[in-house]
Amino acid sequence: MATEKAFLEIEGGVRIPCLFNPAQLRVSRANDWDSAKGAGKGITSLTFQGSSNGTMALDLFFDTTSDGTPVTRHTGKLLELMDISVEVVKTSDGELQGRPPYVTFHWGDLHSFKAVITQLELTFTYFSASGVPLRAMVNLSLLQFEASDAFGPQNPTSGTPRPARVHRVQPGETLDRIAARYYGDSTQWRALATVNGLGDPLALRPGTLLSVPRRDS
Repeated sequence: MATEKAFLEIEGGVRIPCLFNPAQLRVSRANDWDSAKGAGKGITSLTFQGSSNGTMALDLFFDTTSDGTPVTRHTGKLLELMDISVEVVKTSDGELQGRPPYVTFHWGDLHSFKAVITQLELTFTYFSASGVPLRAMVNLSLLQFEASDAFGPQNPTSGTPRPARVHRVQPGETLDRIAARYYGDSTQWRALATVNGLGDPLALRPGTLLSVPRRDS
């Protein structure tokens, strides 16, 4: 059985695959309570003041030493998530204001709440002789964007796509052959190219991991 690969789904549906599945995922939730303290009073009853947005911490590892390409081709996509996107929201006074996109973490049947990245720490840990970064660690701190179900089996009526299968490219394979294998239709190669952001569908490197969405997603 093939190992499911984790990925980040960006607002709008674009996916950023994780080269390696994370070793751990840290989630935190907090509720606010208050008590009517006063001089001469003992323990008093608590009053619920509301819930705080959940937080999530994620450590991702990137390594391109096998092909010698700059690891920044992967880490750069994460850095871009901190930038204001073309999406705009209307403020209380009616003005339009840009914001960075929210993301959702998926790993097999596990999916997180929608969250925005509040902090990103990128550390390059290995370089080629010419100074090209080939290995990096990315520490992400995320804050829940809105109320939503999280960290359970995906609800097929929720609108969240089913996680894609992952295919490792073999020597001599082409996108049309891969499409024929999974969909029985070689013309679906264009969908594979779009999902995986392939600018040149003919330049497939053996060992590359491709996201293969299921037909119903």
